[in-house]
Amino acid sequence: MTFPAQAGGGLALSASATTVTTNGQVALRASGPMGETEAVKWSIVFGTNAAALGQGQIDATGIYTAPGSLSSDEVTVRVEARLRSDAADAVSTVLTVRPGFVQPLLPQDMALTPGAGAQVTAEIAEVNAGSVNWSLAASPAGGDATPSGTLGTLSASSCQRSEDHFTTCTVTYSAPSDIPAQPVYVVGQVNSGGATSPLRVLVNSRGIVSDPVTNQMIQPGMAAMGTSGGNDGDYDTYEDGDGDSYVADCCGGTLGALVEDDQKNEYILSNNHVLAESDQGHAGDAIDQPGLIDGACTPLNRPGSTVLPVGTLKYFVPLKSAQSNVDAALALAAPGAVDPTGAILGLGSAGADQQLSAAPPMAGRGETLNASNLGMDVVKSGRTTGLTCSNIDAVALTVKVDYYRDCAETQPYTTKTYTNQIGISGSHFTDSGDSGALVLDASNAQAIGLYFAGGTDGDGHGLSVANPIGDVLHELSEQAGSRLTLVGTNTPHSVACLRYDPALPTAPPQISASLTSQAETVAEYAAPVLREDGALGTTAGGSLDNPGEAAVIVYVPNANVNMPQTVDGVRTQVIVTDASAMARGDAPTMPALEPGLHLTASALANAKAIEERVAPGLMSDPAIFGVGVTESRDNPAEAALLVLVDIGRNPRSMPQTLDGLRVQYLRLHRFHTTRSRGTEPERTTACSLKGLRPRNSSRQ
Repeated sequence: MTFPAQAGGGLALSASATTVTTNGQVALRASGPMGETEAVKWSIVFGTNAAALGQGQIDATGIYTAPGSLSSDEVTVRVEARLRSDAADAVSTVLTVRPGFVQPLLPQDMALTPGAGAQVTAEIAEVNAGSVNWSLAASPAGGDATPSGTLGTLSASSCQRSEDHFTTCTVTYSAPSDIPAQPVYVVGQVNSGGATSPLRVLVNSRGIVSDPVTNQMIQPGMAAMGTSGGNDGDYDTYEDGDGDSYVADCCGGTLGALVEDDQKNEYILSNNHVLAESDQGHAGDAIDQPGLIDGACTPLNRPGSTVLPVGTLKYFVPLKSAQSNVDAALALAAPGAVDPTGAILGLGSAGADQQLSAAPPMAGRGETLNASNLGMDVVKSGRTTGLTCSNIDAVALTVKVDYYRDCAETQPYTTKTYTNQIGISGSHFTDSGDSGALVLDASNAQAIGLYFAGGTDGDGHGLSVANPIGDVLHELSEQAGSRLTLVGTNTPHSVACLRYDPALPTAPPQISASLTSQAETVAEYAAPVLREDGALGTTAGGSLDNPGEAAVIVYVPNANVNMPQTVDGVRTQVIVTDASAMARGDAPTMPALEPGLHLTASALANAKAIEERVAPGLMSDPAIFGVGVTESRDNPAEAALLVLVDIGRNPRSMPQTLDGLRVQYLRLHRFHTTRSRGTEPERTTACSLKGLRPRNSSRQ
C-alpha cells in the first residue's frame, strides 16, 4: 500500500508508509503528471528530533532510514524531492518516527516454577523519555483476553532515563501458582501503540528455573563454558566532531566448550567470528569473559573495563579459504581461568535453588549423525538465549553465510558457502550472541555440532545452522598439528529439554479462496484414479511444504500406499486415516508430524545424492541461500529438499518436485553471524548518542 503526499508543480510523492520506527525504512517515489517516475534529488529539510541524534538518512533512490534513537515519544521528519531538470519544481511529505526496542526483551527466554519470579528488562531507543507498557498474553502478538492471574502477575514498571542513554524499563514477572493451560508471554510495548517485543516463559512442574542472565554475567572463580565471551579487540570505533574516537559498537559470542590436544593443553572452543573476528584477529589476542557486548563495549585497556581475560587466541580455521568448511577457532585457556572439567552452564540437574547446574558434556569427538538418530532432541547453552531445546530439521545443508569486518555489519568481508551442515528448527533455539555454543544430543550429552549462524522470518519460524562437530575437531586439529578432543565426562547423562518453540505446526495452513477452488476442482476429478491406487478419498487444502500454496489432500489407510507427489500441477498432501473416520467426518485435518527426521537409511542416502547434484544450480539464484535434506510435511513418509529463500526476494522458479523429491520452501532473513535474528535494529551504545560517525573497526 502506498500513501499519497502533497503534490508540487508537476510532481507528486507517494510513500510505502507514513509512520516508521527507529532504524526502520520507508520507500518514497516521485512521479510526474502521467504517473511516470521522475529523476529527483532527495533531501531531509526539517526534523523535530534532537540535532545530536539526527533526523535519519535518505538515499538517492528514495529509501528513507529513520534515526536509531529519538529524543521524544514521536518526532516528525519532512522529506523533499526536487526535480533534477527543474530545481524550482519540488514536493515534500512528512513522516512520523516512533521509538522501537534497541534489542529484544532481556532475558529472551525464561523457565520458572509455579510461584517463582524474575525481572524482565526492556531498552527502548528513546533518550531521556519514553516508557514501556507491560502485559501478559497467551501469544507473542499480545492482546489476548485471559482471566486476571491466569498467566501470572506483573509488578509496577520502573524506568531509568538520562540525556546520554537509552531509556531502560524493568518489571518483575511472577508465575501463577498452578501450571497455566496456555502459553505465557510477557509482552513489552513502547509507549502506547508502539513496537512490541515478546518474552516466552516456560512455567514448568519439573523444578527448573533457567534464564540467560547467568550466561551473560562475569563467572565467579573459574569460568564454565556456555558463557558470554569474545575477542578483546572486537569493537568498532567512531569519532566526534573534534576527532576524538569512541568505542560505539562491539561484538560478543559464546565460549562453547573446552578441548584438549595430545599434550593435554586445554583450549576454549568457539567460532572464528567470535574469537578471531572473522579472520581479522591475530594469534595472541586476549579473549574476554564476558564478551565486550556484556561489558559496556569497554576493552581491557580502557578505564572502567569489567571484563576478565580467560585466554589468548591460538588457532582459527580461515573463513576465506575455499578448502575450509567450518567457522571455528581455539583460544589457549589461561591457567586457572576456566573450569578444567569442561562444565557447561545448564547441562546439569536442578539444585536446591532450582537453577540448572553446570555439567560437562561427554568427552571425545562427539556423536555421528545417521538415519537412526536424526529424531533426537538437541540442546545448547549460549550467551543470549541460555539453555534451549529443539530438533534437527535438515542435514546435508548447503548454505551461504555473509561475514563482515565490523560488528555493525556495514563492511562486507566475504560470503562463504558451507556444505553438509546441520539445520535445527525454531526461532527461539538461538540468536545473535549464541554463536560458538556447543550443540548436544539431549539424551546423552554427546556433542553433535557447533552453532554459528541462523535466521528467522519474524513470525515464529527459523533455522539455526551448526557445523558437524567431527568436521570442527578435524579442521582445528589440522591447524593445531595435534589430535583434539572434547574435555568432559565418560558417563552419559541427559540434559533438560527447554523448548520455547512449538515442535511442529499444529493447524492446517490457510489459503486463498481462488486456490481452494482450484484444489477442489483437481481433487474432485482426480479422486476416481487415486481411489484405484488405494486412496480413501480426497479434498482440498493448503500445502505444508510451501505455505500459501494449494494441495490436494489424499486420505490413505497406511503410509505404505504410494500416491503421486502432484496432480495436474497441484501438490498432494497425504494423511493416514481409516474409512470409519472418513464416514464420521472426523478424519485428521493434517498429516501426523513428529519432531526431527525419520527417514530410512536408503531414503536419506538418495536424498543426499540429489541435494549434492541440484544444490549448485538452485543456489545460483540470488534469492536462494540454502539447500538441504529434510522430511516432507505434506507426506512425512518421504524425504524432501529444503530450499531457503531470502524473505525479501522471489526465486526465478519454485518447482514442486526435483529429481523425484518433494521440495519444501522456507522463507527467512539471510543468515548472519553478528546482528540479531529477524530485523532487529542495529545495536548502539550510549557513546553513539553524542553525534558520532563511523571511523573504523578494530578488526582492520
